[in-house]
Amino acid sequence: MTLRAAIYARYSSDQQHATSIEDQFRICQELADREGWKISGSYRDAAISGASMFLRNGIQSLLEDARRGLFDVVVAEALDRMSRDQADVAALYKHLQFSGVVVVTQAEGEINELHIGLKGTMNALFLKDLAAKTRRGLRGRVELGKSGGRICYGYEVVKTLNAAGEPVRGGRQIKQKEADIVRRIFREFARGTSPRAIARRLNEDGVSTPSGKPWTDSAIRGHQKRGTGIINNELYIGRLVWNRQRFIKNPDTGRRVARINPPEDWIVTEVPELRIVDEALWQEAKARQKALSEKYSAIVAASSAVNGLNRMQRPRHLLSGLLECSVCGGSYSIAQRDQYHCSTNKTSGTCSNGRGIRRSNLEERVLAGLKDRLMSPEAAEQAIRAYTEETNRLNWERRAASAADQKELERRQKELEVHLSAVPADVPDIHPRVADIYRRRVERLAESLANPDDRDKAAEAIRGLIKRIVISPGKKRGEMDITLCGDLGNIIQWVANNTGERTKGVTVTPQGGVTVSVVAGAGFEPTTFGL
Repeated sequence: MTLRAAIYARYSSDQQHATSIEDQFRICQELADREGWKISGSYRDAAISGASMFLRNGIQSLLEDARRGLFDVVVAEALDRMSRDQADVAALYKHLQFSGVVVVTQAEGEINELHIGLKGTMNALFLKDLAAKTRRGLRGRVELGKSGGRICYGYEVVKTLNAAGEPVRGGRQIKQKEADIVRRIFREFARGTSPRAIARRLNEDGVSTPSGKPWTDSAIRGHQKRGTGIINNELYIGRLVWNRQRFIKNPDTGRRVARINPPEDWIVTEVPELRIVDEALWQEAKARQKALSEKYSAIVAASSAVNGLNRMQRPRHLLSGLLECSVCGGSYSIAQRDQYHCSTNKTSGTCSNGRGIRRSNLEERVLAGLKDRLMSPEAAEQAIRAYTEETNRLNWERRAASAADQKELERRQKELEVHLSAVPADVPDIHPRVADIYRRRVERLAESLANPDDRDKAAEAIRGLIKRIVISPGKKRGEMDITLCGDLGNIIQWVANNTGERTKGVTVTPQGGVTVSVVAGAGFEPTTFGL
């Protein structure tokens, strides 16, 4: 029998280039051809470190298809292409072995437990040694007054050669045009202008950032203890601070998390030739920053005394994290007086959508649309009836298949044990009158949200129906259109396609959203509201 093979390739942007993927594919294809294997799929992760599997879509897709039995062998150039993390290598091998998939690489041949132990340890030591050597080299640069990382705003790279003709790395000098912007930011902040207002003015004046993206208040404000942000960068007063913080990878997510190092571990070098901001202006900015910090601390302390320690963080509202601006694609968030506004418009001013909407009014209209239109008894009954019939049919088929497998088990017990372990758990039959129960619960939706005992469960159920909410400025002044996207829209679309019945007033968008017009009541701002 011809074995089915899957090829996996990866390159990291700091050490290789995009053509490395194609080179790895070619090597793996040649190996498969020699063995007489048929290629049934290929998977890749481009410009991603091999230190963690959590952030790599290619390796996750490979594992999912292995569980589905789409191939028998995984072919790679080397084991470290799949992962350099010792724990990830072992977990990957266990998952593939459980799925009956063999791993073969050009460098090591067929992978077994010995390879996992030795190569995993070697790769882990390689990463640790590489990090230590990198830090040692960077520290040497910093102690000589050179750059230990990226060139920050206000400076440019200076390329020079040493006596041996080799490039001297880390050199920089003041970029006068950007230095003027830095001094402008410090002056405006010291005089009382907020970081948000400063960012908006810079964007309005066409001042670009090094990355070409719009200015934001966080780029100016930064984090005082970590030394990030324009107003916290001590290089602007001729002091180079390195090793202020370190990054540790979260084992659950694979993402790096910043941790502040003790001050005694900081490497501080005086570089007066790189000073941009004079001492008086720096002290004015620091004095205002201290005043703002003390004011904020007092507000937090007062809030804690009233609401308790568990209320220090802003409460999560019913629709938090689901609102999206149709103009820029950014998120909507609470900006002032319990009103939702486009975050991009507020933080950088680059989005033209300045319309706001009160949280209570938005929640009221969304709930009204869910209850009166999207969750109409007719549409819900059709969907639940179809779901009931399909679930029951699948249950009957699974039971019949399981019975046949039990008879076959006597002849090939070991093979069927593996097969039966993958059979989904039996789902109870759905009662034919579940649509009536569903309809009654929908009718009591608003009452449940008003009841403190039921609100959390009801709110979670509503959030589960909504993937995102897109808010658009209407054609007329004061109008706003809202499009709900989520599983409910897919249900109504299915009912319409299979029964020919469409819910009155409901429009299903090509992107899977559901738009319903709802006219606001008296006193609602803005004067009309589309849902």
